[in-house]
Amino acid sequence: MALSTSGAGPLDWASEGLQAPEIIPLIEAKPNQITRAPRERQPAMLRAAQTDYRSSYPTEEAAMSDPLATLDATAQAELVRTGKVSPLELVESAIVRIEKLNPTLNAVIYPLFEKARAQARSAELGRGAFHGVPFLLKDLVAHSAGDPYSAGMSFLKRRGWREREDTFLVQRLRAAGFLIAGKTNTPELGLVTTTEPIAFGPTRNPWDTTRSPGGSSGGSAAATASGMVAAAHANDGGGSIRIPASMCGLVGLKPSRGRVSQGPGVGESWAGFTAEFVVTRSVRDAAGILDALAGPMVGDPYVAPPPLRPFSQEIALAAGRLRIGIFARAPRREFSLHADCAAAVRAVGVLLESLGHRMEESHPKALDDPAIVGHVVRVIAAWTARDLDVWSLRTGEAITPEDVEPLTWEAAEIGRRISASEYIQAVDGAQAWTRTVAAWWEEGFDLLLTPTLAEPPPLLGEFTATPEQRLQGWVRSGPFVAFTQPFNVTGQPAISLPLYFSATGLPIGVQLVAAYGREDLLLRIAAQLEAARPWADRRPPVYA
Repeated sequence: MALSTSGAGPLDWASEGLQAPEIIPLIEAKPNQITRAPRERQPAMLRAAQTDYRSSYPTEEAAMSDPLATLDATAQAELVRTGKVSPLELVESAIVRIEKLNPTLNAVIYPLFEKARAQARSAELGRGAFHGVPFLLKDLVAHSAGDPYSAGMSFLKRRGWREREDTFLVQRLRAAGFLIAGKTNTPELGLVTTTEPIAFGPTRNPWDTTRSPGGSSGGSAAATASGMVAAAHANDGGGSIRIPASMCGLVGLKPSRGRVSQGPGVGESWAGFTAEFVVTRSVRDAAGILDALAGPMVGDPYVAPPPLRPFSQEIALAAGRLRIGIFARAPRREFSLHADCAAAVRAVGVLLESLGHRMEESHPKALDDPAIVGHVVRVIAAWTARDLDVWSLRTGEAITPEDVEPLTWEAAEIGRRISASEYIQAVDGAQAWTRTVAAWWEEGFDLLLTPTLAEPPPLLGEFTATPEQRLQGWVRSGPFVAFTQPFNVTGQPAISLPLYFSATGLPIGVQLVAAYGREDLLLRIAAQLEAARPWADRRPPVYA
């Protein structure tokens, strides 16, 4: 059964080098080559649990791994709730995994092990849905009281900067019961789609350690994909949840604008493009954590419409028969879509059709409008200039070109040349463009299906600035934000799912986008796809 179009005939499978109607099979990942930590280093309850929980993932890889590493956050919380494992035992197990894998991956830059142990023993540990589950916090935007904070900057690292308070998001994480065991790597100020800051060095992808895990949440993604933790904090101003989720084989949901508060220090950032959330290995964790984090802080400038029911209930509901547009070429035809990324989106299109959904070759025409690129660059450059000014004021020391990476300084210099009128013009242009994009959903479409990325995970080093091209990180990021950045501008929810793997074993994500405020619909369809093409038993070569 060929996918239909809006009066345009069947999709041209041959042009993509594919055969219809077969669903392209997922290619098996390489066997896990890393054994678990010595048994004597594992907590007693963990050792006793190995036989009980190995059956949840009955594969050779699971048999070789720490059994708690294979469990998602929901399952770990259930073990605590039923008294089979204590919060301290979960934390000790996570610490073993971090100590084992971090020398290879460089995902965790600030271990907070003793704090996590103390929290696990404390009667004040939050009693929410994830009571006792270890967690990692990305070292950008959100911060925890008394802990180091660098935002990927050597400038702050050298000064040993620490924040005095928990952000609202961290307060919510603690209330949910998460135990923060460390902070993860991020590029300087989150400005590029890889995680290779000069301050801390590159984070490596657990599927292939010569490749990038994506950015700017690459540290959190590498840690989650490798089994250090079941979920980790992430944020997204141009794709920084979805990009590393795609590169590391994870679930990456970017919520609607205003769904998760960035307070108290941030009302909006990058003119409202940014969103806070997590990366996870399961759809149910994404839904459950969204329940825990959603909702405004008093005074937030944006508030997403409240859900009809808890998001964790949505995943059990039928998605219904949806009308889904498919967009399988680069916006503005600026570059060629890699064959693996094209194959991924086509394969998932066939899968969705087999599940009863109506698939059409259609997308918002505004995605091909080149004007939006200039608006986005002006907004981000202006905010970069402001970020450097803020840190100069907070530290009492003026930041110079020697204090930051070449791309950061160059972007800030561009920002300083933008007048107030030009900045407002860029914001007005982005908002007008948003209305034209959102109108496509008003035509009767429920979802848009795209590749998450235009290329598979790139090699480390490709984003490094040169004297001739100080903005190399932005230039190289183009194919990696082409499908993600538009929905930061519009504020719509979007999710990357690990439904395809290349012939060389690299994860290739696909993205689904819903109308503003419709995370419920995204979670339903994501759960349906997870059930149809499960990924829970797939392990990268570098795994706990």
